[in-house]
Amino acid sequence: MAGLVGPVEQGAAGERPVVKLSAVQAGAGGSVTVGGTGWRPRTLLMMLVCGRATPARGVVGGTNSCANGAGRAVTTGADGTFSRRLPVAEPPVPCPCVVHVATVTGARAEADAVLQVAGHPVAPLPAERSAGRLVVLSDTRLTGSSGLLTWFGAPPGRTLVLTVGNTGTSPIENPVFQVGTAHGVFAPEWDERQWRGTLAPGKKAQIKLPVDLPAGAHGDYTVTLRHGGRVLAEQPWGVGRPWGVTLFWILLCVVVPAALFRIGMAVVDRLRPPRPGGTRRAPRPAPRPRLPLPRFRTAGSPAAEAAPTPTLPWFTPDSAPGGPAGRSSAPHDDSPTSPTTPTTKGPT
Repeated sequence: MAGLVGPVEQGAAGERPVVKLSAVQAGAGGSVTVGGTGWRPRTLLMMLVCGRATPARGVVGGTNSCANGAGRAVTTGADGTFSRRLPVAEPPVPCPCVVHVATVTGARAEADAVLQVAGHPVAPLPAERSAGRLVVLSDTRLTGSSGLLTWFGAPPGRTLVLTVGNTGTSPIENPVFQVGTAHGVFAPEWDERQWRGTLAPGKKAQIKLPVDLPAGAHGDYTVTLRHGGRVLAEQPWGVGRPWGVTLFWILLCVVVPAALFRIGMAVVDRLRPPRPGGTRRAPRPAPRPRLPLPRFRTAGSPAAEAAPTPTLPWFTPDSAPGGPAGRSSAPHDDSPTSPTTPTTKGPT
């Protein structure tokens, strides 16, 4: 393996991150070994081949000027060093090119090393718009809140608020900022936001830039503000889970099976074969009407006197028991109570 060339940025190890390459020139399809010192221990880094960049000015066009598909991730050791091979790919913009190494999580840190991509076109860097320089004068904060629609998966949105000042010698007109949002260990996604106004040298102004996330986003995010290839500020953002979506899926998993079960039972009832014998279940007989109960009348009442006395159907007045026609019971004595024949008494 070829020896590593000198560091791009001068400084003692541990003071600032340093990047070294095994070769300063390579063609597309080849590879170089990237090493580094002075990084934070156990930190995830992203390595990219970027065009239209120099170590002094950084990557002018941001990650849009890099060969993102050929990037590699590496984690630093306990001593803050790393070493890994990086495939060389042609960036989407002309050179000058660098190997750009930046942290993915935690505090922002980056470093560049010059790399000549053989056969790739070279063009001069775009001139700087002004000699002005923006610096952050206050802590950044995210303002705004989530509404009911965000609870059901609508895109969350906030406003990044900070105060910047112009420490340069020329005014800055309508500066264009780059706002990046990174989720977890993933690289940030950058969007351009332009601030309308002019910032004179030595003046300051409050900047408000909108920050949007995709629909259904939740978890820990990091919002990064960059201008002119320099990172100005970073702000963490914890986004709550859209529980309304979870509730919707739970209800869907309960309602749909219940509806399918009801439909299936209705189909089974219609397709059920008839009972054996071809007879259907006989309908229930109608209940019999209840006869009115007889009214009891007391003796002496006009209704009782007017109503005839019912007679039993199997007896006639002449043949009723105890009637004059005689008795049909056992024989008995009809003699008068006074005896006609004297009784014979025994001797006294």
